[in-house]
Amino acid sequence: MPLLGVNIDHVATLRQARRTYEPDPVWAAALAELGGADGITIHLREDRRHIQDRDLRLLRETVTVKLNLEMACADEIVDIASRVQPDQATLVPERREEVTTEGGLDVVNHRQKVAEVIARLKDAGISVSLFLDPVAPQIDAAAELGADAVELHTGQYALARKSGEKARQLQLLYEAGRRVRERGLVLHAGHGLNYQNVIPIAQMEGMHELNIGHSIVSRAVFVGLERAVREMKRLVSGPWPNNHQFVED
Repeated sequence: MPLLGVNIDHVATLRQARRTYEPDPVWAAALAELGGADGITIHLREDRRHIQDRDLRLLRETVTVKLNLEMACADEIVDIASRVQPDQATLVPERREEVTTEGGLDVVNHRQKVAEVIARLKDAGISVSLFLDPVAPQIDAAAELGADAVELHTGQYALARKSGEKARQLQLLYEAGRRVRERGLVLHAGHGLNYQNVIPIAQMEGMHELNIGHSIVSRAVFVGLERAVREMKRLVSGPWPNNHQFVED
């Protein structure tokens, strides 16, 4: 069964809306752990729109499960990661004008820079995952550059509304997941996953880790964070009803 990484960026987004001290993502991480989270994920963006340097430092000191730092291939952020040493760094693309990450990292066209960042992070003892679209050349490049894991971008699957398109996107993810495993990489997935669409992704063969944030924090507004995490953990862990079964052909 997959591990559940809970992304707490949106707790920090709420805090930064008023530039105050609450709600504190450090407290959120503790509650997520109580709810059964196997990991805590944060994204230290270059513009510091939500998570701040202070959050990363304190979370490194207090989180008792896996700490996963999403980050751009920016020298400043690589320096910070190398110093703080999260358990895992997930390299993602980053644009200042985007609301959230809009697609996977382009490893093929930025091969040299990604290779340099992977090497620096691994020298610091940090496991490296790459956030990629479900595209074969990107996955192959990730393996060739020595990444430890690939997190498949599930955004197009999450956005699909018609059943045929959703099935097509799911099949693309299945094929990409198989390629990730065949290339000897650990399989992760995330982006846009929620309580309604997560089960087919959780059921994919070899799925090791799911990173989910917005839907959990949104649910937490109404039921509290610990319960929201526990409910998602139950979904990704199974047993699953037959009508949600995802069968690999």
